[in-house]
Amino acid sequence: MSARRKVFMKVVLLGDSGVGKTSLMNQYINKRFTNQYKATIGADFLTKEVMVDDRLVTMQIWDTAGQERFHSLGLAFYRGADCCVLVYDVNVQQTFEHLDSWREEFLAHCGRGDTETFPFVVLGNKIDKEQRVVSPKRAQAWCQAKGLPYFETSAKDSIYVDQAFQTVAKLALQQEKEEPPFPYPGTIHITPTTTSNSFFPCSC
Repeated sequence: MSARRKVFMKVVLLGDSGVGKTSLMNQYINKRFTNQYKATIGADFLTKEVMVDDRLVTMQIWDTAGQERFHSLGLAFYRGADCCVLVYDVNVQQTFEHLDSWREEFLAHCGRGDTETFPFVVLGNKIDKEQRVVSPKRAQAWCQAKGLPYFETSAKDSIYVDQAFQTVAKLALQQEKEEPPFPYPGTIHITPTTTSNSFFPCSC
């Protein structure tokens, strides 16, 4: 039997600045969390090999800038994505209200023709904090209306982070491609970021 080629998947994390995108990525890939926050400029990415349904998959996870002044730098990195993860902070209502805008912007710039079926996963982050303002019921209703899987996570306490990204990997695999990810734009600005995140599974 001839060995199968590796499957490459590109996953893009989107959401407002400070919701914990970088922390989620670092917790999932490096099992590391830090309270020091530094805004991502442009985009950063890390890779991880995972087994999905007996397939060896290389996940390339892109963390994009959430701050408005750096936001335009990340648009070029949407192209070639196999799945998009929308992240909000359950303690900041505005970050939840902006999810529609993030989703619409991604679909407008990702270069895909199958925008109605493109896979998204929603993560309600920072459930380890006590100032929650976005209820699980409200978030679940929003996700159910759009047919999107929903998780509540904590990057700080590593709550449901692995489970969330396993779902991301399975959805991305459905968009399978056995070629290297979309070529990188000219310049990549890499900046470590940290934020606490929490995870809560929901069958939406």
